[in-house]
Amino acid sequence: MKLITAEQFLNNNADQSSAADDEKKIDQAVLEIIQEVRSSGDKALYDYTKKFDKVELDQLAVTEEEFLEAEKQVSDSFIQALRKAQQNISEFHQNQMEKSWFVNKEPGIMLGQKVTPLEKVGVYIPGGKAAYPSSVLMNVIPARLAGVETVAITTPPQSDGSINPHVLVAAKQAGADKVYKLGGAQAIAALAYGTESIPKVAKIVGPGNAFVARAKKWVYGDVAIDMIAGPSEICVLADDTASPKYIAADLLSQAEHDESARAVCVTISEPLAEQVIMEVRQQASRLERKEIIDQSLEQFGKVILAADKEEAFNVVNIIAPEHLELMIENPQEQLEYVKNAGAIFLGSYSPEPLGDYFAGPNHTLPTSATAAFASPLGVYDFIKKSSVIQYSQEALREAASSIQTLAETEGLTAHSNAIQVRKDGPHA
Repeated sequence: MKLITAEQFLNNNADQSSAADDEKKIDQAVLEIIQEVRSSGDKALYDYTKKFDKVELDQLAVTEEEFLEAEKQVSDSFIQALRKAQQNISEFHQNQMEKSWFVNKEPGIMLGQKVTPLEKVGVYIPGGKAAYPSSVLMNVIPARLAGVETVAITTPPQSDGSINPHVLVAAKQAGADKVYKLGGAQAIAALAYGTESIPKVAKIVGPGNAFVARAKKWVYGDVAIDMIAGPSEICVLADDTASPKYIAADLLSQAEHDESARAVCVTISEPLAEQVIMEVRQQASRLERKEIIDQSLEQFGKVILAADKEEAFNVVNIIAPEHLELMIENPQEQLEYVKNAGAIFLGSYSPEPLGDYFAGPNHTLPTSATAAFASPLGVYDFIKKSSVIQYSQEALREAASSIQTLAETEGLTAHSNAIQVRKDGPHA
């Protein structure tokens, strides 16, 4: 983990640049997979599962017997924690519910907006380095609250062809309709275009590795997506009131995700910066995923020393982190200085894992500086809106000349004619 100045960071913000060469290699593989799935359907899915996951399957969908067996394999404490988290997530997301609305602007004119849930949604849940039942809750619950008719999950099988039992229990608890043993770009292609076993969906949500992210990018337009997720990120803005021990622990909680995870601390205190680096080293040496953590911190971990508060917040807003912790005095009063962040954690007792698992706000968040324009996943991601317009004959007659003037200015005379024929009447 490196100590650099804010000036050095601002002059050489290399972490935010895209690895174009790597993306080209990934894109070539992803596009080949997408095309093969579109042309060969289920056969391609079985072949890719055998090739990439080293598993031969006889069916893709998880059976009811497998769900029942999964329930026997998880602890009561897990079930209790899952239910508490589900309650918190549901309560938070209920506040995001939107309704259709209609207004009578004036006599003869009614305008409005019709809110309609998406019919079918696909949720990608990663496998590989860890299992993520929390991601099941975060993606399925808001979809269900929005009124989505069918929610299907795809997730990579384990080496024995099964799905992690904690993921299956979470899927059942959250209300998913189907779970398929399928990962990687092939899962995204199957959800986007459909196969014999997997119906086409309207939208794909959920995080994944680089191949999943690029596959989502390439199917976008044929299907909607939530976002193109990059590596996990945390930025801790800290002052002298913060505990170096807490800061280090929170940085490490993100560094353990994978080798590409970004863990950054921004401070105006040089003594604190040095203490954080020391604490990170000490704590990392005791953690199970030390090898992953070490690679993450070596490549992307840094403590950035700013000259003053203004420069510190400027750095934070340029990073636009997925997770931002404000371990500073009176954090709520300084919330106004944050322009770009996916989720904001206030104070020393609101650590990032609280948001990952339990508090209620969604943990599917914008990464790679996209928090400058994007938002967390929510109920609003699972609905669509239609405008509703109704004019009476008299109301249209009053507006007719203005409409025709604008249409003819644009040279669209057929538009003008559609108004004129109504002025003239159906029998003219």
